[in-house]
Amino acid sequence: QVQLVESGGGQVQAGDSLRLSCAASGNIANILGMGWFRQAPGKQRELVAAVTDSVPDYGESMRGRSSIFMDNAKKTVDLQMNSLKPEDTAVYYCKAVEYITSPRVVWGQGTQVTVSS
Repeated sequence: QVQLVESGGGQVQAGDSLRLSCAASGNIANILGMGWFRQAPGKQRELVAAVTDSVPDYGESMRGRSSIFMDNAKKTVDLQMNSLKPEDTAVYYCKAVEYITSPRVVWGQGTQVTVSS
């Protein structure tokens, strides 16, 4: 079974950069893709960026201000976020999709990112 551990969250000022990291453990061989989502209070969880079959996909919220890096061998995924805004404040979740007999989604516990103006 796959587990995800996130790191790198914290409190920053508007305009700062932050890098989030996520590492998978357990039966990582079956992971097809990994990514980052976020959820602000009172809002739905939304895609920030993800990689599937080595192809990156970016959500609208941070397009142009974020970059995703996945190490497919180690099953780690980093999210570099630049020019952060207060509206980027949210809990950021790492997600992995593993496939055994069918796709299964695994979520990390989340890491808080707070951007102050």
